[in-house]
Amino acid sequence: MSDVFSTEKRSWIMSQVRGKNTSPELKVRSLAHHLGFRFRLHRKDLPGKPDLVFPSRKKVIFVHGCFWHAHDCSRGKRTPKANIEYWSLKIRKNIERDIRVQAELRALGWDVLIVWECDLKDLDKVTHDINEYLSNMTE
Repeated sequence: MSDVFSTEKRSWIMSQVRGKNTSPELKVRSLAHHLGFRFRLHRKDLPGKPDLVFPSRKKVIFVHGCFWHAHDCSRGKRTPKANIEYWSLKIRKNIERDIRVQAELRALGWDVLIVWECDLKDLDKVTHDINEYLSNMTE
């Protein structure tokens, strides 16, 4: 199936997709802040530049888009209609990078929490999960 947009229009649309400061990320930041937790953003000295970093707790949170990271939900299981080979490769590389980054962080002594975009449909549950994750100090 061919794209309904011209190459220039599709290029512009894709250029608008952000890697940080996304709406889901801003929601998670707001929840963590309202719970009283303070954090740093996108620390470049850590593998994967986690979305939220809690240095004193050695914990990080990544906020993943379901499509981009192939979550096991309806949105994550969608397959593009056009340029399937390109998108399959891109998403597979994202998954491989996620696995590698999480392993590197854990090897450095950091705990990792992934919050999926679809999880944000139930803010009470996400709030509870974040509070539990950040309140439990692991040694």
